[in-house]
Amino acid sequence: MELKNKTAIVTGATGHLGEAVLTALAQAGCDCICHYHSNKEKGEKIAENLRKMGVKAAAVQADLAEPKQIERLFEEANKLGKPQILVNMASIFNAGKLAEMDMQKARELLDINFTAMLLVSQAFVKNFENEAQGSETIAKIVNFSGAGAIRPWAGYTLYCAAKAAIISATKSLAKELAPAICVNSVAPGLITWPDNFTEDDRKKQLRMIPLKRAGTESEIAEAVVFLAKNDYVTGHVLCVDGGRTI
Repeated sequence: MELKNKTAIVTGATGHLGEAVLTALAQAGCDCICHYHSNKEKGEKIAENLRKMGVKAAAVQADLAEPKQIERLFEEANKLGKPQILVNMASIFNAGKLAEMDMQKARELLDINFTAMLLVSQAFVKNFENEAQGSETIAKIVNFSGAGAIRPWAGYTLYCAAKAAIISATKSLAKELAPAICVNSVAPGLITWPDNFTEDDRKKQLRMIPLKRAGTESEIAEAVVFLAKNDYVTGHVLCVDGGRTI
């Protein structure tokens, strides 16, 4: 799919990878919707920087745990141009040992990390109800999962389970929405070091990564652009993890 003059919407775009993904899409010619939950200042700044690149861009606030706000997100997005690319990045990263788990914490994490992805995708697909005919691919969905979905970590059961659910949903939706909409997932590995990591922690992590380094934001963003462009890849999980999950 040619990306120039297409509109892309990225949820959770004020996270540490969101700006890189939006910038790469803008460089490919996309107009961009930068969704944010609470960081309005960063959302507006990202949109301003994208406009300086010569594309249309807008920052739109929405709480993705609220279906009515998801509807409003797409109402605002459609003012810029009907989105043909959806990148589901919204997520919260929390440890969650079994002994510390309760219903409220579980619902909060699953609502944002998994259920919101489905509801946002549903709203996105509604825009194409009268166009999904024939064999032409007209839209793309890219869902962010993660290396922890494939090789889960101790103490992060809910987080890893939600990311694994995204992979399963991606494959199911790829079958359901074909051929009009391709649905794929990007599974990033280690990109940024946690603030509390010691030098020994870093060495331990690098021993598990065949390429012996952390990834870069641009390497993740390039993977998103590839999946947005390619019309013959669907239901795929693209691991950008230096080999961590093999």
